[in-house]
Amino acid sequence: MRRAARRLLALLRLGPRLQLLYAEAFVRLALARVLILFKFAKVAPSLGERWMESDASLAPEQIPVVREIAKAVLVTGRYTPWESKCLVRAIACMKMLARRGIASTLYLGTGKDEQGRLIAHAWLRSGPYYVSGAEVMDRFVTVDKYAHTAKS
Repeated sequence: MRRAARRLLALLRLGPRLQLLYAEAFVRLALARVLILFKFAKVAPSLGERWMESDASLAPEQIPVVREIAKAVLVTGRYTPWESKCLVRAIACMKMLARRGIASTLYLGTGKDEQGRLIAHAWLRSGPYYVSGAEVMDRFVTVDKYAHTAKS
């Protein structure tokens, strides 16, 4: 109980703008979690243009926004009562960036674990920054990607 109180106090100290950002991250994570329950063929069109990539640059004023969203989704994803793994986090980040007119590319990859079993991973890039999933992306081969451009 004490830990929960400390976390709540930390959230309250963030200020209204960041509190809203973290609340949005929570809602976006929930929506992304529901979205992945559907067949991927139905979900894919909402992710952007298949096999396309977003621009590799960002306007200077977009950089802090991208970083704040990445942190909000990462931190919030640790405390959701449902699993918020790589695909859920990547979709949540993508949708939050799209809401702000910031382009991104969602990558889907496959690889093998230590026992040789096939595993999957998702990561998101916006401009030159990897917003989510970058910590292990080099272990995976890209098998699909979806670009959400500022105009799509």
